[in-house]
Amino acid sequence: MTAEAPIAPALSYGRLIPVTVHFDDLDALGLLHNARYPLMVERAWTELWNEYGIRFDGDWEAAGDACNAVKELRIGYEAPVTRPGGYAVHLWLERLGNTGLTYGFRFCSTDGAVIYAHGTRVLVRLDAATLRPAPWSEGFRAAGRELLRPVD
Repeated sequence: MTAEAPIAPALSYGRLIPVTVHFDDLDALGLLHNARYPLMVERAWTELWNEYGIRFDGDWEAAGDACNAVKELRIGYEAPVTRPGGYAVHLWLERLGNTGLTYGFRFCSTDGAVIYAHGTRVLVRLDAATLRPAPWSEGFRAAGRELLRPVD
């Protein structure tokens, strides 16, 4: 972890979702607790997917594309978040497969310019009855294609 957060390039893909760090998200040293970063990212994704009409209301059979499981989570910390307040999570898809996807994220300042943490997460869409991999719906795939990061 470095003392200064790196500056991010202007957003040309994905979405920037506002999040709030509360006082009780900080650890005994006054830093955002490391376990809170993935939680903030999850809340940002939930908000974004809700905009597309993809929701989980506790019913796995009715959940459709929201019936998924995390296969892998990687996160790197660049600089400490030292105070409560407004921040943002930059979200995008790295890969959209038949039954899985990889998304990228940056925990950053409200304008997306300063990066505090970054990472990727791999999800697998599940069939609610068998808990085996299942294909994403076409509606989900269409929404996902809007979030794909362009290939360099």
